[in-house]
Amino acid sequence: MLINADFSAPVTITPENYRWIASPQAGVERVMLDRVGGEVARATSLVRYAQGSSFPAHMHPGGEEILVLSGIFSDEHGDYPAGWYLRNPPGSSHRPHSHPGTLILVKLCQMQPDDDKTVRVNTGDPANWQVVDRRNTCTLFDSDAERVYMERLGDGGLLEVAASGGIEIFVLSGMLSVDGERVSNGSWIRLPGGTRPAIHSMGESKVFVKSGHLDSLDVQRIPR
Repeated sequence: MLINADFSAPVTITPENYRWIASPQAGVERVMLDRVGGEVARATSLVRYAQGSSFPAHMHPGGEEILVLSGIFSDEHGDYPAGWYLRNPPGSSHRPHSHPGTLILVKLCQMQPDDDKTVRVNTGDPANWQVVDRRNTCTLFDSDAERVYMERLGDGGLLEVAASGGIEIFVLSGMLSVDGERVSNGSWIRLPGGTRPAIHSMGESKVFVKSGHLDSLDVQRIPR
C-alpha cells in the first residue's frame, strides 16, 4: 500500500480531508496520512480507539512514536492522558488499549536501527518546557538523525524550517499560515528537505514538529 509515498513532495492534510477507515481490530479506526507497506508499514496515522477497545500484543521492528491527542492511551506499562509523548524503540512490543477512548498520532518504522531509547514525556508538565532565544519549546527527542519537539507560537510567531532533512508538523491548536495558506488545528504537513516556506502563527498556536529525518529515509528498509 502506498499513500503519500513520494517523500520528495510536500503534503498537507486538513481535518476536512480525514478519511477514517476501520483497522483489523474492532473499535479502532485510523486516518492514514502516509504509508509504505501493508499492516506492517512505514506509516504516519491518526488512530482512534473507541471506549473500551484494545489492540492485540504486537512488536514494532522499526520503532513507534505516539502522541496522545485526547482521552487516555494505555498499555501494560502505564496510562497516558492527552499530551504525553511515547517513543518505543525498534524491537519493542506492547498491548495497547483505552478504557475511556483516545485519539493518538502514531508514527511507525521511522527510527534508526541503533535507536534503543524508550522515551516518556508529559508535555503538560511546565517543567518540560523552556524558553531559549525567545522560542518556547518542549524537547521530546534529539539525536544526530532527527529532532522531535513541541513549540508554542504567539501571534505572528515564525516556525523555523531547516534547509535540509525535511520536516513534519501537526497543528495541535490554533492556526498557521504556510506561504499564505491557512492551515487549521488538526492539520498535518510534510515538507521535504530543501523546502523553505514562510510559516507563522495566526494568533496563538501549538505545534508538534519532527525534523531532519526525511532525507535519511532508507527506502530499502521499509516493509512492503
